[in-house]
Amino acid sequence: MPRRTRAREVVLQLLYQDDLNPAPDIEAIEEFLRVRLNNREDLIEFGTDLRKGVRSKREELDALLQERAANWSLERMAATDRNILRLGAFEILHTKTPGRVAINEAVELAKRYGAKQSPQFVNGILDRVLHDFKQDS
Repeated sequence: MPRRTRAREVVLQLLYQDDLNPAPDIEAIEEFLRVRLNNREDLIEFGTDLRKGVRSKREELDALLQERAANWSLERMAATDRNILRLGAFEILHTKTPGRVAINEAVELAKRYGAKQSPQFVNGILDRVLHDFKQDS
């Protein structure tokens, strides 16, 4: 598994946990990242930036996703799908990751952790985000 893909997977786990239990233990989060990413400083930094970014932009991301998720409220979405979407949208809007790469990574997470329909659902919404906000790099 490519390294950044693994970092995204670990961040998804943290976002899922944060979504269900929104009182983070920063020391535990840092230790979780360190252990899961084998003390790779570049991956820990990447993962930390993603987690903090999604957390700080959560309201903005949720509003944007809600507008593009026709007939779906964020509360009705599976927690896994909701957090994959947040992560993908954050990467599209706030990082140097090319939009198509961010979508592909999110779809792969949806295949691995979501329901049968999750990959298509995630792809459709993130494609709208990319189309509406950013030219693919």
